[in-house]
Amino acid sequence: MYYWSLGLIFGFAVIVFILLFFVTAPYGKFLRKGWGPSIKAKWAWMFMEFPSPVLMLLFFITSPVRGYPRMVFLILWLVHYLHRTFIYPFRQSGREKPYPVVVVCMAFLFNCLNGYANGYGVFHLGSYQDSWLLSWQFVAGIIIFMAGFYINKTADEKLRRLRKENPGVYIVPEGWLFRYISSPHYFGEIVEWGGWALLTWSLPGLAFFVFTIANLLPRAVSSHKWYRAGFADYPPSRKAIIPFIY
Repeated sequence: MYYWSLGLIFGFAVIVFILLFFVTAPYGKFLRKGWGPSIKAKWAWMFMEFPSPVLMLLFFITSPVRGYPRMVFLILWLVHYLHRTFIYPFRQSGREKPYPVVVVCMAFLFNCLNGYANGYGVFHLGSYQDSWLLSWQFVAGIIIFMAGFYINKTADEKLRRLRKENPGVYIVPEGWLFRYISSPHYFGEIVEWGGWALLTWSLPGLAFFVFTIANLLPRAVSSHKWYRAGFADYPPSRKAIIPFIY
């Protein structure tokens, strides 16, 4: 079951990466009719992210081995997902907007799959002695993870404030990493889970990192095109998601 779950994550990554260049996920500024019933975005985010912290905590509790590396893994995962599940949904500017139930269900199922693969793979199959805390993979990985986390949360907060100050209209974000890319929040999340893959040095970590790229890179490209089409003065040198490159 574990290896099937990894195969599914990698397989879904390929499908999602290709599909999202042709069909933009219908939420946020890309919300449109024809996707069935919807619920408020704040409840959608909470429901679809809920399996991630719960499954990770469950597999940690039931693990026959604990140790400091696994405790750090759990803390990092929960820092991200407790915020994403219980804080972000109620602070985001679009929390009252509709969110298609079909997208919620797909995200919920993926998070169940991903939570199982990472929880079981890291806490039950992974071999981490306390000396792992001094390995180059862990040290580099945790630095990258925290950098990505900071970028992601800072970008989210800047967007939230911008939308709060300009209710009902979209404004081109300026300053900070927005000078270089249209979607620093997506860039930060990709960096974050790249750090996770490195610090756990695990196949499920890699699978999650690959899927994160497959899911967020096409959306960042769509957002970049949307901004360019909607704002004639949009900075021509600004890239979509990777500064100076893409």
